[in-house]
Amino acid sequence: MWLIVTLDLRQRVRGVAWYVLLGVFFVIVGIVTAVLWVSTNAWDDGGGGIFSTIVFFVLLLVTLVSPALSGNAINGERDAGTLATTQVTLITTGQLLIGKFLAAWITGLAFLAAAMPFLVVAVALGQVSLVTIAVSTLVLTIELGVIAAIGVGLSGILNRPLFSVVVTYLVIAVLSIGTPIAFVLGGTATRSTVTVTNVPIDWTATDNDAGPNDEVVCGEPTTYTYEVPRFDYYWGILAANPYVVLADAVPPRWNEYGSPTDAFGWLSTTVRSSQQAPELESFYDECASWNPAEGDDESYPTQRDIYDSTIPSWFVGLAIHIVLGAGLMFFAYRRTDTPAGRLPKGARIA
Repeated sequence: MWLIVTLDLRQRVRGVAWYVLLGVFFVIVGIVTAVLWVSTNAWDDGGGGIFSTIVFFVLLLVTLVSPALSGNAINGERDAGTLATTQVTLITTGQLLIGKFLAAWITGLAFLAAAMPFLVVAVALGQVSLVTIAVSTLVLTIELGVIAAIGVGLSGILNRPLFSVVVTYLVIAVLSIGTPIAFVLGGTATRSTVTVTNVPIDWTATDNDAGPNDEVVCGEPTTYTYEVPRFDYYWGILAANPYVVLADAVPPRWNEYGSPTDAFGWLSTTVRSSQQAPELESFYDECASWNPAEGDDESYPTQRDIYDSTIPSWFVGLAIHIVLGAGLMFFAYRRTDTPAGRLPKGARIA
């Protein structure tokens, strides 16, 4: 198995393109870090925002590059006529698949290693806890492995290299972009009616010079309705999004106003807020609001309150990703295993 890994990695590092790709990524991350340093006042506020943004950026780039590197791992060998030559050796089908998977996974981790100097700079600025570093790195590593497993699995299931690469991109696009689109469309299409009852101030019978503590005359209650989207019915769709999984798994840090201090917390809180159902019955008394002695001091929940009152979903999404990657690898094993009782029409053997 390790022989397959080393052969695959040696083929990648022989050309100049791989080093150019890592160099371009290094420069882009450096530019992003510099811009964030200036725009977020990271020297005084800490490096939490820089650290989380770089981690998201690594995940983004791997989702763009990994399918092209892993989506033809098996059928590319078949198309070149080298798969059958490999399968007549002592290397088993499982060793071949796992070796290709590990090589693709290590390739994805190379981008994380290239971004490591900037992550160290973000940590040195402060406001990045050890828990944030450990959890985000662990979840990112697992997600990179899932992306590699999807590409290698589809390359073993599908016969054409170009088609398997395209399908790999489509699967990752469905998880990354399709889930928020489905969430928005589903929530917008499903609506509920909100009924609002308002007790107004009768200004025709009230002195226009009345102060906040003066007596006012209340008018007749009025009722009106309007429709609101029901995103709370579809928030579970976002659990399958890899960026949401990464953000929701990291314990957030809060400032004195109850707001998140990094991109992990902002994304997690935004997604969790969609779990809350809208209030369908609302009552507003302008008279009570006019006179503080009669009205209640209404306070709005902070983002930390919203986060604490909702439930996490990262472990569900992570389980979906692992099952998806493992399932595709299993079917690829069945499709690649030899001796084969049946081959697709036109499949090349040697």
